[in-house]
Order: sequence, then C-alpha cells, then structure tokens
Amino acid sequence: MSELTLNVIRLGLLALIWAFVFSVVGALRADLYGTRVLTRSPGRRSDGKPARQSRSQRQSGPTHLAVVAGSLRGTTVPLSDGGVLIGRNPECSLVLTDDFASGRHLRIYPGADAWYADDLDSTNGTFLNQRRIDTGARLEPGAQLRIGQTVLELRR
Repeated sequence: MSELTLNVIRLGLLALIWAFVFSVVGALRADLYGTRVLTRSPGRRSDGKPARQSRSQRQSGPTHLAVVAGSLRGTTVPLSDGGVLIGRNPECSLVLTDDFASGRHLRIYPGADAWYADDLDSTNGTFLNQRRIDTGARLEPGAQLRIGQTVLELRR
C-alpha cells in the first residue's frame, strides 16, 4: 500500500474514534443532567394566545387532567381540542418521571360526545379503573387512569 492510502486510513480511524468519544460524552451528559422539561402555562398556546375550547367542553365534561398519585401528585393539565400526550419524552404535554412509563405512553383526545384514551403500545400498559385498555377507551369524569405508579383523574 502506498503511504498516502495508509495516512487516509489512519485519519479515517482517528475520526471514527473521536465520533465515538463524543457520542459517549453526549450519552453521559444526558444521563447526568436528565431530560429538559418545558414549562407550559395552562390555557395558553405556544404563541402566547389563549387556547380555544370547544362549546361542548365549556358546557359539560372534564376540563383538566389531575395527577392524584405518584411523584407528580398535584399537577394538573388542561384538556384541549388537540388532545393530551402523556409519557416520558419531553415532547409530551405531561412529562412523567415514572420508571414504568414509556416515552409516548398514552394519548387522551376528544370525541363527539366524550373523551377517549389510546394506549400507544406501551410496555407496561395503561389501566382504566383497574382494567387494562388498548385503544378507544371512553373516559367519564372521575375516571382514574394508572400508568405505573402514577394515577391520573379526569376532573371538571
């Protein structure tokens, strides 16, 4: 092999080693500092304007989701027309710190006459009043959803 080919191979291996080192440092940094949690003000959209509620939501039915047990006990999230995504990912409306929750665990969305919940193929499942749910589970006011050690309740 020529000297030029050997030098190119050496530089390529050196670049791969540095890429590996940076990826390890990035993973360690993420483990040390955790995920970034975004604070959202209730009743406001991301552009600062008030969120719209449908007429049926204002007149009857649940208006927010409350954490009644678990590490986030006392936290409430307003229910919006776009639905609520719950899980461990920072993109979720309610970011759980529960070890038994998946990244994108549960979606709650409005239907024509009630709120519905879909389990998003989570590993440990979602339970509605001690019964495991899959998709299209109808939620009544006062219904309790359990994700691991976290218990959520629909409230007016």
